Amino acid sequence: MTSLRSALLGLCLASVGFTAYGQIKIGQTTGVTGAVAATVKESSLGAQLYLDATNAKGGVNGEKIELITLDDKFDTKLAAANARELIEQRGVLALFMTRGTPHTEGIIPILDQHGVPLVAPSTGAMVLHQPLKKHVFNVRATYQREAERAITHLAATGVNRIGVVHVDDSFGADGLEGTQKGLTASKLTAIAISKFDRSKPDFSQIAPAMAKLSPQAVMVIGSGTAVVDAIRALKAAGSGAQFVTLSNNASGGFIKLLGDDARGVIVSQVLPQSQNYALVQEAATLAKTRDILEVSPAMLEGFASAKVLVEALRRAGPKPTREKLQSALENLGKFDLGGLILTFTPTDHTGLDFADLSIISASGKFRR
Repeated sequence: MTSLRSALLGLCLASVGFTAYGQIKIGQTTGVTGAVAATVKESSLGAQLYLDATNAKGGVNGEKIELITLDDKFDTKLAAANARELIEQRGVLALFMTRGTPHTEGIIPILDQHGVPLVAPSTGAMVLHQPLKKHVFNVRATYQREAERAITHLAATGVNRIGVVHVDDSFGADGLEGTQKGLTASKLTAIAISKFDRSKPDFSQIAPAMAKLSPQAVMVIGSGTAVVDAIRALKAAGSGAQFVTLSNNASGGFIKLLGDDARGVIVSQVLPQSQNYALVQEAATLAKTRDILEVSPAMLEGFASAKVLVEALRRAGPKPTREKLQSALENLGKFDLGGLILTFTPTDHTGLDFADLSIISASGKFRR
């Protein structure tokens, strides 16, 4: 009977998402190891900076925030399994900063089943914006906006021979659609479009074929090590193209992986880097307390995401439930992150619309 009562209590806590022992439990499944580990490390550090600072001041409504992170190794099936464990067994109040487009898509039915909000998925997939996903609250802009912005910028500088290499999954298709929008707006057509397998990227045939066409620029849509391998393969095949990739690779770890091949690569951004923004100043100040001298774009995304989560928890009130947090998020309205206005309403969970471009300098830094 004691075991039965314990099991029932656990199920009750998991179903309604109550906090326990003065802590608010938030769950995260992400690629701590695997292809995106370098960027995940930085975005998680940025989030933890803000969460730790919040906890140091007494938490939210007197309760500390506990972030429970499970490694899904950037595997879609493991991401879904982790989400189910976090929700059904660990009783988390919400999920936070999942990583990857197909990974997050696979989690949505679990969110809907249990009424669990997901705050700030680390993906800009349009499918998470339109049509509205009731339990998904995006912070960053869409990949399509980023890709379109990058292509129109290239066209404006006189680049008209553009190739595309993209991963063969929903993320790749989404980025390709944004790229096509930019090409159409610039009255251009891609000289070639090639796709690669997500689980086993192979550029042995793609790279020589693309290089042979002498593109002025190549948009590479993929994640982490796959993009690094694609750029190196294209260079080895003799391509002197300008390489462009999206903000999912906007981390110092990505630059480190590229090594000597990093210089001149264009990376789109979904948050500003200028100290003119109070958000950037706030993140930099907290980072210095950890002896971190520079906040990378990935760190800033994590920081901003945590700031949105904490504000929603505050508005959900003491002893928040999943339902109260969902309501707080839907009615957040206009929230100033620090020079950037994020908006959530019951019919709009898009968040921010900021998109810009950066280039990796000779010193290995992102520069506008």
